[in-house]
Amino acid sequence: MEKNKIKNILERWKRYYQISEVGDITRRYFVMNAFDGALTMLGVIIGAYMAGIFNPMPIISAGVAGSIAMGTSGISGAYMAEKAERTKKLKELEKAMLTDLTDGLHYRSHRFASIFAAIVDGVSPALAAMLVVSPFILVRFGILNTITAFYSSIILTMLSLLLLGLYLAKISDESMIKYGIQMLLVGFITAFLCFMTSFLLGGSFVV
Repeated sequence: MEKNKIKNILERWKRYYQISEVGDITRRYFVMNAFDGALTMLGVIIGAYMAGIFNPMPIISAGVAGSIAMGTSGISGAYMAEKAERTKKLKELEKAMLTDLTDGLHYRSHRFASIFAAIVDGVSPALAAMLVVSPFILVRFGILNTITAFYSSIILTMLSLLLLGLYLAKISDESMIKYGIQMLLVGFITAFLCFMTSFLLGGSFVV
């Protein structure tokens, strides 16, 4: 009985997903915000590295707080924006059809789309940021040292960007090599700018 109920809910959500055509929007949200989350946390970690911060707790705290902030901002901002856009479309459809669509299939589909898009918008940068900061959690448990964690975070950031590039290539049916290199190039440029800015502000490189 419980399985049938879950199955019905999933089928209903799938129908809402198709009717609202939210797939294209959430794909863009996922890539853009995961990209932002990874690069933002990379900047924080490079800044800490150049400032000579070897205690993992400030970095973990900054990473968790940043992830919560990005997640909350993404969910609330995307929900309000998506809700406004879809309410406008629903009202236009009501005028064209000369009928009240409140609580109808289209209304429920648009409400589902607003919530779904908001979740994707908020969760993707938070997860990407936490992935980048995760090596410092291992430092906290004595599995890695701080220097290794810094370099591991950079590697995880570049790997995340590479995977996002491959995902975009798959969506667009374009060259995976091309998209992968483009995303990595942005990552390397960002890292370089963060290193140089921190250095000019008085930071130093640690080997």
